[in-house]
Amino acid sequence: MPTKKEFAVRPQAISVPVQHANSAPARAMLFFVLGLMLLMAQTMVAHARGAPESFADLAEKVSPSVVNITTSTTVAASTGPGPIVPEGSPFEDFFRDFMDRQQGGNGGPNRAPRRSQALGSGFVVSEDGYIVTNNHVIEGADAIEIEFFSGKSLPAKVIGTDPNTDIALLKVESDEPLPFVPFGDSDVMRVGDWVMAMGNPLGQGFSVSAGIVSARGRALSGTYDDYIQTDAAINRGNSGGPLFNMDGGVVGVNTAILSPNGGSIGIGFSMSSAIVTKVVDQLKEFGETRRGWLGVRIQDVTPDVAEAMGLAEAKGALVTDVPDGPGKEAGILSGDVITSFDGGNVSDTRELVRRVGSSPVGKAVRVVVNRDGKTQTLMVTLGRRETAEASPVPASVKAPEPVEKTVLGLTVAEMSDELRTQLNLPVGASGLVVGNVDETSEAFEKGLRAGDVITEAGQQKVVTVSDLDKRIAESKEAGRKSLLLLVRRDGDPRFVALTVE
Repeated sequence: MPTKKEFAVRPQAISVPVQHANSAPARAMLFFVLGLMLLMAQTMVAHARGAPESFADLAEKVSPSVVNITTSTTVAASTGPGPIVPEGSPFEDFFRDFMDRQQGGNGGPNRAPRRSQALGSGFVVSEDGYIVTNNHVIEGADAIEIEFFSGKSLPAKVIGTDPNTDIALLKVESDEPLPFVPFGDSDVMRVGDWVMAMGNPLGQGFSVSAGIVSARGRALSGTYDDYIQTDAAINRGNSGGPLFNMDGGVVGVNTAILSPNGGSIGIGFSMSSAIVTKVVDQLKEFGETRRGWLGVRIQDVTPDVAEAMGLAEAKGALVTDVPDGPGKEAGILSGDVITSFDGGNVSDTRELVRRVGSSPVGKAVRVVVNRDGKTQTLMVTLGRRETAEASPVPASVKAPEPVEKTVLGLTVAEMSDELRTQLNLPVGASGLVVGNVDETSEAFEKGLRAGDVITEAGQQKVVTVSDLDKRIAESKEAGRKSLLLLVRRDGDPRFVALTVE
């Protein structure tokens, strides 16, 4: 959408040919010119801020590039029993005949394979036939048919998919160049800007709806979520369709709705083009995504954690663990707070994950960390996220039996060979094992449970109960209200701040 401008009235920009400023003709002319300028200024401001008179020109412009998508899937034969009808029931013959027709006269309990169809939307992004849609629209499909605004249909093949952002890239072969739409810049969209959605809702192809940007930066359930929320009507079948700005650029891919009844209630979500463009480029080049990987486990810095660490602000990403990988090689340590990545400030873990994932694999980046109250800059060469995620996940473990020693609402025990075996920990693993948690305590409220292992307190290792007692005393002497604990569960670490007053 064109940037809104402030229009300043500059009377000196127009000269009025008068001989005597105080003469009646001169005053009349001056009032006329000033009135005309004021009217022009009001008209320009109204044009800049008002709603568009019509979306017809935009719809006509982009329609040839929007497509309907029909997928076909073979549903495997069922070997389960059919409906149970009491013997002698008046409906026995009816159900037998019905099941025979459904099973091609098979007559038995096995149902023959059948074809299932689903509908979705998409849009062409290049004249040589690349098409963007949602992954869930084409997932598991045996055949994909693309219907264009002109009525022409072409089969499509899958180039690549990214379940993390629910984006898929398709390709059709056409004898002539296809009309396509460019991506717009979702980062410049503001709450209240007009947008237009187009797609195939409920099978009603090439349907247009309009609304505004209701919110920015929405997250649903994915690691890389960056959704634009809109009140433009989006329904089933709109999935994969484009969300346009007023210049005809795609600023989002319509993906999901929030609805108690399955229909649009004015809360729709479109994955921002800032995310989609990077995914599409990688799918086109590699047939898969290749995201950057920093190689650290992190959590948000909450106010109580910031207080326990002596930080001025509850910002950044707190490193809870550094497994073998790029971060460890660069010298990042557990307990570091990442405040800047590749030249940009880091406000929380979500922002860091998105920015790392958007960075090229193999890129050397500057990472600024706060360590023991001091700032350090480290150079990290990013690895690949997909490779790292292929590593096995530690198995869940049973909690140990309760032991005698209670502190901060926790019953803890020093590590032993028996506990290492129960918790499936490696030889040499140390720390305090939580045997029980008082359900009325702050520790329980903050998620500590039996089987957790406390490995650090006050950012120092704890091996014995006396170590923990010392850290509590030191925290009180320093005038701090809480103590920061590093807690591990099933191999996953996180920091928890508990009140020591």
